[in-house]
Amino acid sequence: MERNKIRVGITQGDINGVGYEVIFKTFSDPVMLDMCTPIIYGSPKVAAYHRKALDLQANFSIINTASEAAHGKLSVVNCANDEIKVEFSKPSPEAGRAAFDALERALAEYRAGLIDVLVTAPINKAAIQSEAFRFPGHTEYIQERAGRGGKALMILMKDELRVALVTAHIPVKDISATLTKELIEEKIAVFNRSLKVDFAIDCPRIAVLALNPHAGDGGLLGTEEKEVIIPAMEAARAKGVQCFGPFAADGFMGSDALTRFDGVLAMYHDQGLAPFKALAMDEGVNFTAGLPIVRTSPDHGTAYDIAGKGVASEASFRHAVYAALDIYRNRMRDREMRANPLRKQYFDKRDDSDKLKLDTVDDGDTL
Repeated sequence: MERNKIRVGITQGDINGVGYEVIFKTFSDPVMLDMCTPIIYGSPKVAAYHRKALDLQANFSIINTASEAAHGKLSVVNCANDEIKVEFSKPSPEAGRAAFDALERALAEYRAGLIDVLVTAPINKAAIQSEAFRFPGHTEYIQERAGRGGKALMILMKDELRVALVTAHIPVKDISATLTKELIEEKIAVFNRSLKVDFAIDCPRIAVLALNPHAGDGGLLGTEEKEVIIPAMEAARAKGVQCFGPFAADGFMGSDALTRFDGVLAMYHDQGLAPFKALAMDEGVNFTAGLPIVRTSPDHGTAYDIAGKGVASEASFRHAVYAALDIYRNRMRDREMRANPLRKQYFDKRDDSDKLKLDTVDDGDTL
């Protein structure tokens, strides 16, 4: 395998959904195979079943580990029971177990340094639940298994539109009690750093949405803005973060205000995702920021209603691969710049010449 090509680990997701369909459609384009080295964690037999049932033009090699993957080919690491049964559009514990096994193997090989980024196909959150997986979704599980102490932040993105969530997979009735000044300040900090490092934005501008209608209307419709959100923003600004608001969500998302900010921080799942998907459903990408691992996924689910029909669009999954590659490269560039910083440059005021000095300076010298 050519080491200069980014190794993209791909989990099969729910085998009764559209995961394999969008994966195969994405990598049927030879250009995609030239951009990276794709490695599916799943079942060769299930992959072959999907390929035949949907008449997809896709070839793949069967390997035991990502270290055996060859550039220019789509590879499948076998991590499931060979006798597993595919039943399109039907959630099942068997399919949930297969999705979990693929995810576990991919994360194990990431920790071993065998893949560089992870792109996850959609899972059924109910079917995957077990003694080993008691999480509301991919994001929380990946934070637990590959976070190294980092705090995950869900970002939905398409082009210049980036919407992050303070709270994600929790019931609506628990949102207000979950929101604290500390949590919001933490999410703003993670978002700000991600915009700088993952998206190469020097001085990002973040719009913060209010929780209540009309941003609380001065306390008439709720006090979370005055008591929690604004204090968190003030603390973030004191640390140099450019954050603005809180904005009433309906007016903000329905106007051109989006174009004036590099990112939008929503207080809860549907506040951010409902308008995002209305604007960017076909090509939207879910990115898990704040963790060492670069993980992306399409912004749609298992799509049981069209599974097995061959009509699923691969656009979102393809853009998830693009995003993972771009973010990984941005992180590498940031790491290289920090490893080799520019030497301090200054003019010696005691010297009549305007010659630029590049020597080491003391703290008292004028920069």
